[in-house]
Amino acid sequence: MKSTVMEFENTSLLAESAGLDLSTAKGHKLNYNSPSSLKSKSGIATIMSKSTTLKKQEEQHLDAELRPLVKHHHQKRPMSAAERSATKKSLVILAAIFVTSLAAMCYVYMICPELNESEKQHMKIPRDIQDAKMLAKVLDRYKDMYYFEVMFGVVVAYIFLQTFAIPGSLFLSILMGFLYRFPIALFLICSCSALGATLCYCLSNLVGRRLIRHFWPKKINEWSKHVEKHRDSLFNYMLFLRMTPILPNWFINLAAPVIGVPLYTFTLGTFFGVAPPSVIAIQAGKTLQKMSSSSDAFSWTSMGVLTMCACLSLLPGLLKNKLKKKIE
Repeated sequence: MKSTVMEFENTSLLAESAGLDLSTAKGHKLNYNSPSSLKSKSGIATIMSKSTTLKKQEEQHLDAELRPLVKHHHQKRPMSAAERSATKKSLVILAAIFVTSLAAMCYVYMICPELNESEKQHMKIPRDIQDAKMLAKVLDRYKDMYYFEVMFGVVVAYIFLQTFAIPGSLFLSILMGFLYRFPIALFLICSCSALGATLCYCLSNLVGRRLIRHFWPKKINEWSKHVEKHRDSLFNYMLFLRMTPILPNWFINLAAPVIGVPLYTFTLGTFFGVAPPSVIAIQAGKTLQKMSSSSDAFSWTSMGVLTMCACLSLLPGLLKNKLKKKIE
């Protein structure tokens, strides 16, 4: 109670505005049972209550002012007329490139060995493990006689999916593990992934910057901060991202040029970063006909190995930063 009286003395102006007499509190010991003391205590309670109410009102007012600003920060900024025109032009260019690539895919299909009617229905990009099984049977039949033609067809399909960020490359990785020996399959997967991702990077850099910033502003901003944090060890960070599912590969491919990831770092990081997951896919391909779903390819053991590889990929960067801090 004494500490309350001292605090009350320091706020005499508030007390006077409440009609209180502080004469008994200045230099005299208060009798807390006297009417004047009771009046003082009542006044203190009144002031404290008013102060709390005012504080809550200020917080509510501030929150009401900031809420629209925060909401506006995360909202997509509407495009201007010039931006809309440039976006339409970019979409036309992208569509033209896609149609041209699709025509190239059709040409590859046309130069493939002649298939019977039952086999033709399985010549498509696999969307699930059953499609991959049926396609594997068809390609395995023609692989020995048309070795390079079959390889070329699978490689072109893989690069096409990676270039336009279309799902399905996992099934092609498993398919390569089924068709080819381990070293060949691993080299093909890493090369196709790196080349396809690089083409996607170039497409994004050419026509997709404005679209990506418009549709994923928050995600771009967050990843940009992480990239700047790992700028001195960006190659190791790219390895880590490729080995883990923290960010989907299609988003990495599209956003990398927007946030300033160098092309050579991106390509090399992709080539070596996809190797550990590809090893698992190749091993799964050896038992493709026994698999019931794509999740069968990833066991707890394989996930543990991937996690360990991902952590090791960050170790050089962490050691480098630690050594740099010691030198400074």
